[in-house]
Amino acid sequence: MPSPLHRYPFAENLAALAFVVAPFGAAADQVTVFATASLTNAAEAVSAAWSDATGHTAVLSFAGSSALARQIQQGAPADVFISAHADWMDAVAASGDLRADTRRDILGNTLVLIAHGQNAAPVRLDETLDLAGMLGDERLAMAMVDAVPAGMYGKAALTALGLWDSVAERVAQTDNVRAALAFVVQNEAPFGIVYATDARATDSVTVIGTFPQGSHDPISYPAAITAQSTSPVAQEYLEFLTSDTARAIWAAHGFGVID
Repeated sequence: MPSPLHRYPFAENLAALAFVVAPFGAAADQVTVFATASLTNAAEAVSAAWSDATGHTAVLSFAGSSALARQIQQGAPADVFISAHADWMDAVAASGDLRADTRRDILGNTLVLIAHGQNAAPVRLDETLDLAGMLGDERLAMAMVDAVPAGMYGKAALTALGLWDSVAERVAQTDNVRAALAFVVQNEAPFGIVYATDARATDSVTVIGTFPQGSHDPISYPAAITAQSTSPVAQEYLEFLTSDTARAIWAAHGFGVID
């Protein structure tokens, strides 16, 4: 029997991976979910649990929050949007593309500095760190620092610690945080800044430091139903994201669950 997780040709201009999570043999309603790339593994697991419990179909598309927000504003047929930063949810709300009173913060995360390999030595992430010296002529992998949430948090943290100016020209910016992780996994960059949950997704990197919470805004993941949603099960899916079943899955993947 084939796996219930399939690649799905979602939209010709959608720069994201899309998957269908659905039970076989079920006549199901469908919800299309645009979710930030850092949720990939956990959101697939949560959606599979929802599909098993309800018999409905979840179509998942993953990309950077900024790219997904713009696609929703341009009319992409998403039912639910899960962002990694309040600013991009604010932007979608401001353009009139969210359904009133459905927005909620569901998850939290932490920001870490990673190194390639399994045995990298830990560092003290504060104003004394010679990050530029550690990089030498190499690059620091980060999601786009002025658009993608992980990159925005990372730039803010480095700036707060007085480290940004010394490494700004050495940053290799990527379209999303999973791409930044891939750079370090593949040793195209010796170090990177990602979420703690991303680092847990591979054994090819080492977390060598966690950024102090006060060095950047709290990391939260807001979720909401889009204004253009026509799915009869969008509200049910949104509610499931904070169910006991989903909470256990989020926590198992390292996310903090917001009450």
